Amino acid sequence: MADTIPIAFTLNGQPERLRVRSDGRLLDILREDLRLTGAKEGCGKGECGACTVIVDGQPVDSCLMMAYQADGAVVETIEGLASGDRLHPVQDAFIEKGGVQCGICIPGILMSLKALLDAMPSPTEDDVRDAVAGNLCRCGTYANTVRAAMAAARELREGAAA
Repeated sequence: MADTIPIAFTLNGQPERLRVRSDGRLLDILREDLRLTGAKEGCGKGECGACTVIVDGQPVDSCLMMAYQADGAVVETIEGLASGDRLHPVQDAFIEKGGVQCGICIPGILMSLKALLDAMPSPTEDDVRDAVAGNLCRCGTYANTVRAAMAAARELREGAAA
């Protein structure tokens, strides 16, 4: 049995303190300890992007990150994207542009796009494709993903200008 160690981090804007197994992954503590099941385990090898979360502003495959590495970090998951009953513009755009299919990959794609749009308010379509290159979608909604990301970027820019 692995030892446990204390960690503290900010999760979706709220402070978290817990003890984690020294060999535990960030994905495991999110899903099992904190009951945030939006990040999915697809491949467990960092190849599918279904487990993507944002750590200190960067998209991360949470299946590859050890839980103790989150100590002191700011972690964002799909559960923190909406604000109350109001969806984030990238969520609204995915619904409007038909980017949502089966739902397994969508949380990871949305988090990859949020990280992109936070860092780059006016991305090109190529920037969007690059940002989601590590997110696999078996339903093949890639064209709708690009359309939705571009619509969300416009919405975020217009909202910031208002």
